[in-house]
Amino acid sequence: MSSVQEFFEGLPGRVSADRIEGMNNTYAFEIEGAGAWTVAIADGAITVTDGVGEADCTFSASEESFAKIVAGEQNPTTAYMTGKLKIKGDMGAAMKLQKIF
Repeated sequence: MSSVQEFFEGLPGRVSADRIEGMNNTYAFEIEGAGAWTVAIADGAITVTDGVGEADCTFSASEESFAKIVAGEQNPTTAYMTGKLKIKGDMGAAMKLQKIF
């Protein structure tokens, strides 16, 4: 994976519908040094838009920390506990995201 932007652009094609079945949540990602994206999950589909829109939950991280999380080199829970990943909003919705990564 070469960039955070490519991660978000490719997200809809990488997640199978059965993994997000029944999910109906919107997530905002503010990645310092890379940009911001809103990821909406509804009806077994993922929609990614540039910028931060209304969301159930907002994740904030540095580009380096986020890249490690999506590469599987950093546990998201550990990142949160050590302050490398900040989460605002619905923690229940945040926990559901583990199905995707």
